[in-house]
Amino acid sequence: MNSSIFLKNNSCSIEIEDGELISFLKENKEYIHQKGNKGWRNSDDEMFPVIGPTAKNNFRVHTAKGDAIQDQHGVLRELTYELVSANEKSVCFIKKYKKNTAVKNSKFPKKSLEEKLFWPYDFVFEKNFTLKEDCLKIEFIINSEEGMPFMLGYHPAFMLSSTGKEVLMANDKEISLSEIYKAGSNAFPVLNTDAVILKNIDRNNVEISTEGFSNFMLWTEVDNMLCIEPITQYTSYTDQKFSEKNMLLSKGKNVFTVTIKIL
Repeated sequence: MNSSIFLKNNSCSIEIEDGELISFLKENKEYIHQKGNKGWRNSDDEMFPVIGPTAKNNFRVHTAKGDAIQDQHGVLRELTYELVSANEKSVCFIKKYKKNTAVKNSKFPKKSLEEKLFWPYDFVFEKNFTLKEDCLKIEFIINSEEGMPFMLGYHPAFMLSSTGKEVLMANDKEISLSEIYKAGSNAFPVLNTDAVILKNIDRNNVEISTEGFSNFMLWTEVDNMLCIEPITQYTSYTDQKFSEKNMLLSKGKNVFTVTIKIL
């Protein structure tokens, strides 16, 4: 059974359903893509411990502890968030994973050849929401064995006007929706930046700023929503092998933040 938590202040309100951000309202204007609308079945999600399609690697990821089986965007999204704490201003969720535990792959058998996924490391993945005036801070804390390889991506979807005229500002350049369409399932890369701005047509502009990610990718196939995804690494246009040589290595505790600000 789904359960929602609401955070409110004088200017904004958000709704979180089982760890997923499903609404961000300011002055009765919605900024988050709504489930059921065309485009994507979710409103936000995470990519961990890998980003991108793994089929080209036969769904294998090489680590110092042997090959793991991972499907696109990793095993984390197959796990369920547990509520840790909540108050008027913030809420905390966690997902826990025990190394080598087999997890059912929801993509099997229609979209994947692998029925079960596993990862050879323990980890605890924490997702914290803190609502401030005009902005929402989302903090990801990953606790694991030091040296564990990983990638991290956050995958929120933002509501658009359906005119197709919105643009994204990044690195002092404008990126149109038509350019993002052309990138297709690979997603459009925006590299080496910690902040982007979505220039809206029928509501305020939105700034997405980050700490720890340093890259974004953009994806949509429709004109009413846009996924603006902070990522640690971009893999779609490379021949990169899914190996710890091409991943970050855990410090034991790793902290990443995303701030969504209504301008």
